[in-house]
Order: sequence, then structure tokens, then C-alpha cells
Amino acid sequence: MSGVSALSLNILVPAIPSMVAKFETDPANVQLTVSLYLLGLAVAQLVFGPLSDRFGRRPVVLAGLALATVASTSAIFATGIAGLITARVAQSLGASTGQTIGRAIIRDLYDREQAASMIGLITSVVVLMPMAAPLIGGILDTLLGWESIFVFTAVLSATVLVWAVIALPETRRYSKVPSERSHFRADFAALAASPRFFGYALCAGLGSAPFFSFLGGAPHVAVTMLGRTSAEYGLWFFVPSVGFMSGNFAVSRLTRRFGIDTLIWWGIALTIAGCLLNVVVYVAFPGWDMSTIFLPQILISFGNGLLLPTSVAGAVSIRPQVAGTASGLTGFVQMAIGAAAAQLGGLAVVHATGAIPLLLLMLAFGLATAVAVFTLVRR
Repeated sequence: MSGVSALSLNILVPAIPSMVAKFETDPANVQLTVSLYLLGLAVAQLVFGPLSDRFGRRPVVLAGLALATVASTSAIFATGIAGLITARVAQSLGASTGQTIGRAIIRDLYDREQAASMIGLITSVVVLMPMAAPLIGGILDTLLGWESIFVFTAVLSATVLVWAVIALPETRRYSKVPSERSHFRADFAALAASPRFFGYALCAGLGSAPFFSFLGGAPHVAVTMLGRTSAEYGLWFFVPSVGFMSGNFAVSRLTRRFGIDTLIWWGIALTIAGCLLNVVVYVAFPGWDMSTIFLPQILISFGNGLLLPTSVAGAVSIRPQVAGTASGLTGFVQMAIGAAAAQLGGLAVVHATGAIPLLLLMLAFGLATAVAVFTLVRR
């Protein structure tokens, strides 16, 4: 369930250049299929997280997966870029439930440190889906056209929906006791007033922004500037995904020993170091563009893999009684920043002659993460 949203996001990225030609529109308009998808994920989590706290996890997840299936199917028949963008936004609304409520389900079942381990372990497995998504999308786009991508996501969403109907248990039930409704409001107010919560949420958002800005700018660099195919871009995208998966797996093994705050700082340090290395090797080794752009992403994504599950676990543990709401708010912050970062990543390189503006943007987001955590998170 958690992987549906990330796969649906990443699988379309390699087809962006071909959709520009197909719809005869500006690249910035097609880029909205990515950035508005992220914004849709952000807004949806503000709604579905609190709903899962009030009415249970299971019904909200099932409704969301059904919406994702219908939206993916409607995108196949889009005749213009406006219709495609509308379908993508609807797809994002439904796909968001698996990720948001999956985190809340984990927090229902485990304590703070163990929740970070479980989120890291699940993400290290789930990341195989978005890791393979650009390759699958590139191959489908190259062989069958962009419509085949939405056939694939529709079938995937429907399959996960059927699986969830059969196998997903309820971990939180709606209570009709009035006093519990008042407790919910009090817990929500306490969560909204917590600087530590927003520190963890900003860590998740700003810490993953280097990846999202790379997601927005790298296709233009690889396909338009360097003349590579969308399938080649998909193959290279495996490189940073391996680092992210490794970082998440490390969290699942190290959280009990070191605690989430230590792992967050390790993740920030590695992200900043990777961004600096990216700039240095790109300048020092001209002519090796694909290697110098993609290989340092291993270090950056490993740092992301350390800080993302730990910061999410920290955020949903501030007020466990409203874990769904906390997960939704954290997801909103992460996806809103991610949407802006993806759009900025695309704008940074659209008129550039190289990848330097994109790499510097990624470094700026890494530094901003350190400032946010140092300022707001208190042990």
C-alpha cells in the first residue's frame, strides 16, 4: 500500500519529454503532472490522516485505493494536458492513503523507537517499487507510448485494493464516546502547538527535497541536454535508489542502538556531504556527465534513507493518540516542499547549459534541513 504513491509518481517521469511532443505544449506544463501530483499527495494527507483517527484505518485506505484505480484508468483516455493533469491529481489523492495511514498503522502497533525501525524496514522493501518505476516507465513509454504507463498503474492499484480487502486488519476503531472526541481535539491542538513536531516534519520535507529537486531536473538534463533515452534515464535512476534502500535498511537495524535523533543527524551530514561531492565531481570531471550526476546520489540518498523514517517516527510519536493526523500533517509538509522542489528543479535547468544550478539547489535544501532540526527539535 505504501509503495503505490511513490511508484505512480516516479513511473511517469521518464515520459515527460515525449509527452511534451505528444501534447505540443511547454515542458513546464507537463512538469505539472509531477509537481501537482506531489501537491495532491500533500493536501490529501491533511484530510485522510484525521479521518483514519476518527473512523478507522481500513475504510479510508480502501476508499483511497479505489480512487487511485479509477483515476489511473481515466488518465489513459486523456486527450489534452489539462485532462491528464486532472487525472494525476485524482490519482495522487487516492494513492496518498496507503503511505499516510500505513505509518499510522505502524505507530498503532509499536513504540517510538520500534516504529522507526519498522518504517525503515518497510521502506527498504517498498522502495523497490519506485526504484524500478523509472525503468518500467521508460520501457513502456519507448515501446508502447505514455498511455501504457497508466494501464500499468491502474492494474497495480486494483491488485493492491483487492489484497487489502482480503488481508488488511483494523488497528484503530471509531469511538462514539463524546469525551474521546474532546480528547481528540485537545491532542490535535497540542500537536499543532509543538515545535518539536514541526521540527521533525520539516526534517522529513527539507531532507527529502534534494531527491525531489533531482527528480524534477534530472530528466531534462539526461534526455534533453545529453541526448539519452528515457529508458537509459530509468536505468541510471537505479543508482540513487540503491542508496535510499540501504539507508532505510540501516535504520531498521540501528535505531534501537543509537536512537532516532542521532540517526537524523547522521542522515543530514551524509546528505550535505553528498551534495557537496556532487558539485565537485561534476566540475572536476567534464565529459562524464551521467556518472558525475548520478553516482554521488548514492551518498545523498543513503542520508535521506537515514533521516526520513526516523523523522517520521519522531513526528508521529509526539502525540500517539492522533498518529494518523500527525502522519498526515507530516506528509503534507513533506509533499508540499517536495512539489515546490520538483518544480524548482525543473526550472533550474530549463534554460541552463549544465546541471550546476540543480546541484546547488540540492545543496541548499540539505543545509536548510540542518537549520530546521537544530532550531526546532529539542531532545
